[in-house]
Amino acid sequence: MNDLLKNKLAVLPDQPGCYLMKDRQGTIIYVGKAKVLKNRVRSYFTGSHDGKTQRLVSEIEDFEYIVTSSNMEALILELNLIKKHDPKYNVMLKDDKTYPFIKVTAERHPRLLITRKVKRDKGKYFGPYPNAQAANETKKLLDRMYPLRKCSTLPDKVCLYYHMGQCLAPCEFKVEEGTYRQMTEDIARFLNGGFKDVKKELKVKMEKAAENLEFERAKEFRDQIIHIEATMEKQKMTMNDFTNRDIFGYSVDKGWMCVQVFFIRQGKLIERDVSLFPIYDEAEEEFLTFLGQFYMKANHFKPKEVLVPQSINREMAEELLEVTVKQPVRGQKKDLVNLASKNARIALHEKFALIERDEDRTIRAVESLGAAMNIYPPLRIEAFDNSNIQGADAVSAMVVFQDGKPDRKEYRKYKIKTVQGPDDYESMREVIRRRYTRVLRDDLPLPDLILIDGGKGQIEAAREIIEDELGIEVPVAGLAKDDRHNTSQLLYGNPLEIIPLNRRSQEFYLLQRIQDEVHRFAITFHRQVRGKNSIQSVLDEIPGVGPQRKKQILRYFGSVKKLREAPLEEIVKAGIPAATAEKIVEKLKE
Repeated sequence: MNDLLKNKLAVLPDQPGCYLMKDRQGTIIYVGKAKVLKNRVRSYFTGSHDGKTQRLVSEIEDFEYIVTSSNMEALILELNLIKKHDPKYNVMLKDDKTYPFIKVTAERHPRLLITRKVKRDKGKYFGPYPNAQAANETKKLLDRMYPLRKCSTLPDKVCLYYHMGQCLAPCEFKVEEGTYRQMTEDIARFLNGGFKDVKKELKVKMEKAAENLEFERAKEFRDQIIHIEATMEKQKMTMNDFTNRDIFGYSVDKGWMCVQVFFIRQGKLIERDVSLFPIYDEAEEEFLTFLGQFYMKANHFKPKEVLVPQSINREMAEELLEVTVKQPVRGQKKDLVNLASKNARIALHEKFALIERDEDRTIRAVESLGAAMNIYPPLRIEAFDNSNIQGADAVSAMVVFQDGKPDRKEYRKYKIKTVQGPDDYESMREVIRRRYTRVLRDDLPLPDLILIDGGKGQIEAAREIIEDELGIEVPVAGLAKDDRHNTSQLLYGNPLEIIPLNRRSQEFYLLQRIQDEVHRFAITFHRQVRGKNSIQSVLDEIPGVGPQRKKQILRYFGSVKKLREAPLEEIVKAGIPAATAEKIVEKLKE
């Protein structure tokens, strides 16, 4: 622990608030809240912790705190700070999807649509549905039962839907407004839980049609009943009050939390959501943070009622969500909360093996690599590779690995601008200079390690720019390959030395993945550039033939070969001015 941290810990207030942990580059890596800031923040630097908390603490070089007047204020402030700074150690809910609704439009001839936007347009909206498939299945059922128009604009004659009995064909026949009003009311009743009554009515109609020997009509009613049972009664009814509610359950083990959410819509359990994440605070506090993010950041629809376990502060949850929050102690609702918690416990145990394997391949591999090189764990690695054919179409590429995983949004491509001919050393100098001049100018995060795909010459060229020209203190290492073009050695130090690594270790496999990825990215970019530059034609050399006219000619003739065989009159017929056509003929004769 550095002196700055010791001094700040000594003067922490014993009041509620939020704290922001920072790494050595000043980046906020974790935001937390506390009922008593002094106790909570000091706890990170005392006692023993599990591996992931030790990892967080090892990166903390500084912290800030904001005092609030209550624990509730701290919770709301924490959610806003997480949303603003997006710290890497906080819960990440990146699901920004919206949920589908079924809509009856307010047009003269209404339609039944699926939409993800609810507008104030006098239309009637029903939902939300957990996914597009559920909405589509329900809409198909309604289309069979209520023949509203399907087309966006009225056609000139009846379409197939009319012959299928799924449209009243307002394009040819007059339809009274009262008919539409009755159908809209029936749809609303059906979707608001009245489908059982509709099924009973259809059954009566089916029996009556059979008695009157109208067997085709009876068959239509029977088919509608079958579709209702297949679509609306796939799941056992869980509630009889048709209230939309979300039911939360959670489980905690080994510093991880799993939260399961059951979505109850119109009395049925229709979908569930599973979230698994590491926690660094008390379980109840972390759950409240998750609850706020679940509806704030992930755009989930707020139901009329939310059920949570007994261990959660119900008043805070209700104030946070601004909906009714209940903690059932018996009966069917209590059973559902227990079921959600049981599912969370099972999911957590099932995931541990995968999490352990993933950490071995990523963050622990990064820590082992740092230890082998005697440097700070390289949580952010930037790797470079050049690609060209005898100096032609020279390019370079950079990939970024964050915490042992590729961060593709940070990848960069470079066309070599100042180097003539095949000069890998100068190409590397140019790209390193361009990259880190911009990093310094735009105050972008510096990497913990720079890897060069190449030998000693490329490594020294990169280090010359990094250390001597730009004055940046970042370790620069290189990845050499063997005769079979496989990762062979890690070169580092001054002078360069081979860092001994077990070829079956996770840190060696990590280096292999980085080298393969940067090579793949560079080769792919080089092929794109080479392919684009090779798409040239003799037509480019003819005055008066620009890109559009060239496209026009090739579209008409299909190829330069057929153009060469065509007479002058045929070229003019293709829409080319006579003077330009003559130039084309002369050039092709050459």
